[in-house]
Amino acid sequence: MSAALAPTEPEVLTPKATLVLPARNEISTVLHAITAAANDPNVDIDKMERLLGMHERMHARANEQKFNAAMTKAQAAMAPISADAVNPQTRSTYASYAQLDRALRPIYTKNGFALSFDTDDCPKENHIRVLCYVSHAAGHVRTYKCDMPADGKGAKGGDVMTKTHAQGSAMTYSQRYLLKLIFNVSIGENDDDGNGAGADSGDIRQATDADRLADSLFHRLRGIKTDGDAAALWAEGSKALAETKRRDLYTEFKDAVLAHRRKLKAGGRP
Repeated sequence: MSAALAPTEPEVLTPKATLVLPARNEISTVLHAITAAANDPNVDIDKMERLLGMHERMHARANEQKFNAAMTKAQAAMAPISADAVNPQTRSTYASYAQLDRALRPIYTKNGFALSFDTDDCPKENHIRVLCYVSHAAGHVRTYKCDMPADGKGAKGGDVMTKTHAQGSAMTYSQRYLLKLIFNVSIGENDDDGNGAGADSGDIRQATDADRLADSLFHRLRGIKTDGDAAALWAEGSKALAETKRRDLYTEFKDAVLAHRRKLKAGGRP
């Protein structure tokens, strides 16, 4: 995980902290000087550039302080989020992206924040870098990043999904981790979906890849319009899920495919 994900420290500011912003008359004084300089045909260009740079830095500093104060206020309103998903293999629970989004979006938007995601080139081989731009109504934008494996490999080194589906799954996981880390959110009593402490690394990778594979298969199933395509996806997905030894995911996918095919044969919308 990138060092850029260091969470905001809530002790720096409290919801009742007094903002230390540049005095409004200071910004006005600089703006007045810029206006006067612009109207002077003999103005020194270097001086003009210094004034403009000073004005820009003062506004940027004020906007960043407003960002930090709003982040502190938003985090103060965020309670621990209950886990809504279970990883049977590692006996751990975690909060899905949908669960995080339902709990956090109303709070961070109320405090003037907006999030947008993008991808960038990643220096790590077979990884995808997901960026999150956190913008505040005052104008400050902070960028967070997460590098996630996207090789489509399982615990034993075999291919468990295509590169396209592996990238899609890695993006979903990155969004979940970024959302959790940006707002320093705690998840119930047991959020060890990463299973970093005390678990075998092979088991961790296997469980994670199985969940990614299942996410990819369910996503593809929702877009299938013919019974033949559904049958082909079952043939592909059932074999891949069987190799993960995750009976829960295998059974869930089987039930979903059967229900999807019944609707297709009945002429209804899947």
